[in-house]
Amino acid sequence: MASQPHFSPELFEFLRELEANNNRGWFEANRARYRQVVQEPLLAFIADFSEPLRRISRHFVADPRPQGGSMFRVHRDVRFSADKRPYKTMAAAQFRHRQGQDVHAPGFYLHLEPGSVFAGGGLWHPDPATLAKVRNAIVESPDRWRSATSDPTFTRRHTLDGDSLRRPPRGFDPDHPLIEDIQRKDFVTLVAFPDRSVCRGGFLDEFAAVCREAVPFMRFLTEAVGLEF
Repeated sequence: MASQPHFSPELFEFLRELEANNNRGWFEANRARYRQVVQEPLLAFIADFSEPLRRISRHFVADPRPQGGSMFRVHRDVRFSADKRPYKTMAAAQFRHRQGQDVHAPGFYLHLEPGSVFAGGGLWHPDPATLAKVRNAIVESPDRWRSATSDPTFTRRHTLDGDSLRRPPRGFDPDHPLIEDIQRKDFVTLVAFPDRSVCRGGFLDEFAAVCREAVPFMRFLTEAVGLEF
């Protein structure tokens, strides 16, 4: 039986309006609406995903706290950015490894933005030491990496994404058959969805299916950086 819808079209309408009115005055006037159509539905989704996630791996966490949990805060960090708009015009959640300290840890991910809805997971912008561990793991276990990223269950709808180096990293054979993957700076997988699919019953089940499909990929990355899957 499909799960009940968590989200409504009003979530995307709010985010579109926020894009056009990205200022403190407008947001404060619409804060209650933000809580009703964005924050509370996403926190409920996170809470309801905890059991499916536990069945995927007990080492990843769905934390429905409004601050410090799986949901990304709405405020942008503008300290070092030329773009001073105060609010993010998307809603997102990362279900990271329980030993992860921040967004750069291994985790599953949900992104809700008008015209850009996707699910996935992996390692986004890992630090140099973590990146080296993954690259070395690919060199040491090439068949396992190929199996994790080329299985039809994975490739049917998952796409590897993220930034890559223009040249092979120092210390790695430029003629290695997996050099394109070794050059990656991000190890993330994405599955795109139409906006309307988020508002249907069963989307939580579909998101859980995406996460299950990525298990070999996530297991490889998690164990490469020395954590349990």
